[in-house]
Amino acid sequence: MNCLVFDRGKGLLNQMKSFTALILLGLVFSLLSSNFLTANNLVTVVQQSSYIAILAYAETMVIITGGIDLSLGSILAVSGVAVGKLILAGVPVWAAVLGGLFTGALCGMVNGFVVAKMKLVPFIATLGMQNIARGIAYVLTNSLPVSGLSEDLYFIGGGSVGIIPVPVILMLVLAVVFAFLLNKCAFGRRVYSIGSSREAARLSGIDVGKTEMLVFILGGLLAGLVGVILTSRVLSSQPNAGIGYESDAIAAAIIGGTSPSGGSGTILGTVIGALTIAVLKNGLNLLKVNPFWQQIAIGVVIIAAVFIDRLRKNKK
Repeated sequence: MNCLVFDRGKGLLNQMKSFTALILLGLVFSLLSSNFLTANNLVTVVQQSSYIAILAYAETMVIITGGIDLSLGSILAVSGVAVGKLILAGVPVWAAVLGGLFTGALCGMVNGFVVAKMKLVPFIATLGMQNIARGIAYVLTNSLPVSGLSEDLYFIGGGSVGIIPVPVILMLVLAVVFAFLLNKCAFGRRVYSIGSSREAARLSGIDVGKTEMLVFILGGLLAGLVGVILTSRVLSSQPNAGIGYESDAIAAAIIGGTSPSGGSGTILGTVIGALTIAVLKNGLNLLKVNPFWQQIAIGVVIIAAVFIDRLRKNKK
């Protein structure tokens, strides 16, 4: 096993390249806007990146196995709705939060079952869940926000410890946890092995289906957590929350060096990728760029990152 907790797959060199690109992007926006390097704006950037990063940890694991998860945004929405509905039903806040996390994990379990047991490709399985989870969120709320939630919920998404927002703390703690899982545990070895060669992993005795199931359950759990965070931040459950978030999570993972073909990727790289997405969106907002152009920019970045990954593989 690699002795560096965060250095796995493409290695420290590629992480440094991603970090250098992030710094250069920040320098460009600091030159174009005097508001970019202000303390309040930088805190905003890091906080926005926390939502993307937590989802991207889930996407990173799935992509390393050679799959993709298109349902994360919808899962976070239905998980947030579950929290809101439970609180309005009189359930204690802590139990409602657990309910939201359970909802996310349950959706992930369904994804895992469809992929591992029904043998559907992850793209189709999670595309189906994307529509199912979003549809359930709309049905439960009649397409209306669930408001009037207890202020005791606010700390998770809107509170801070000192000057550090709670979502940022969660992002950092989870980065350490999942980096440890991927690099220091048998689970991580199985995940990388499946992505490198599914047949070789099976022949070596790895239970591929069980590992995929666990990957999707963890992914659903993380999406549920983001749903809880977003709900607590505004004290309202929005059935349309998280639209497009799965694209940002995929972009963060790939920009951070996770190979779309599977077998390699790091959590540290994903954190850098999430920060890159947040900086790009924030900088374009400060420059008053039309939000539709922002989506175009992120799409271009994804294509460029995949193309660069392909060039690297061709050189090898």
